[in-house]
Amino acid sequence: MYADHYGLTGRPFQLSPDPRFFFDSRCHRKAVAYLTFGLNEREGFIVITGDVGTGKTTLVGHLMDRIDRNQFVSARIVTTQLDADNALRMVASAFGLAIQAKDKASLLRDIEAFLAATQEGGRHALLVVDEAQNLSAAALEELRMLSNFQLSGKPLVQIFLLGQPQFRALMGRPEMEQLRQRVIASCHLEPLEEDETRAYIEHRLRHVGWRGDPSFTPAAFALIHAHSGGVPRRINTLCGRLLLFGFLEEKHAFDETTVLDVVNELAEEGTQHSSLAPAAAPAAVAVAAALDDGEGPLPESYGGVLAALDERVATLVAEPVRR
Repeated sequence: MYADHYGLTGRPFQLSPDPRFFFDSRCHRKAVAYLTFGLNEREGFIVITGDVGTGKTTLVGHLMDRIDRNQFVSARIVTTQLDADNALRMVASAFGLAIQAKDKASLLRDIEAFLAATQEGGRHALLVVDEAQNLSAAALEELRMLSNFQLSGKPLVQIFLLGQPQFRALMGRPEMEQLRQRVIASCHLEPLEEDETRAYIEHRLRHVGWRGDPSFTPAAFALIHAHSGGVPRRINTLCGRLLLFGFLEEKHAFDETTVLDVVNELAEEGTQHSSLAPAAAPAAVAVAAALDDGEGPLPESYGGVLAALDERVATLVAEPVRR
């Protein structure tokens, strides 16, 4: 639909993680460095946390696309509320091992034998555990025990743990001390800054052949950031709907009013978090328009709106510290 309207080769803001669209923000660049360091070390745990939609899965998918398959055998599991035994079954299944009618001892023997054979064949095993906050303490302990497997003094498996912020609280429990000692690096993904939000949007558009149609005003980018909180998945939701709205309304230029029209639609449907209260939207449009046009000074009546925006920005900056 809108792809043809704007001469695009695909949908730039799909919600499903796609490593082809990986965006190298400051925070994500740091996380990639940690993951790359972990791969070079070939031991221990790497922990990546972040709020829902901050790009953890896309980040690891990007890294998996870059690794040498002649050197690594990788497996990925997405966890639900698993107990220890079922966690082992998930690991065995992810590596392609038979799990039917096998007890825990048999599963462990099979996993160790597979990992040893992999290393003897000149490759290293990598296990990626997504949604790790759903794991029980007992399940995490089983993963720690897997990290004890060695051959000729070399670890047989390396494990990446991806989780939401509450996973850090789980890791902080006293009984997790032994696991914490195996963590060689950890990183927390933060939302994008305002300048990164614009760069992120343009990056995804260029990936599907964007040549400036549609165009965005600076104020439109600013409001997309404000209403999405800089969270990539929220940006995708808002921008995907924005392109659909532009197609239906035959628009080729998006300003702050267009963005707010789409935000209001999403708010009515209950499908989009908004960082600004709806009541502030009309005034925010006027403020953004004045800033965008270079007009000044702003009327005194907008002072309260600017103060509210400053307070919101301060809150967004402080929130990662509290987490």
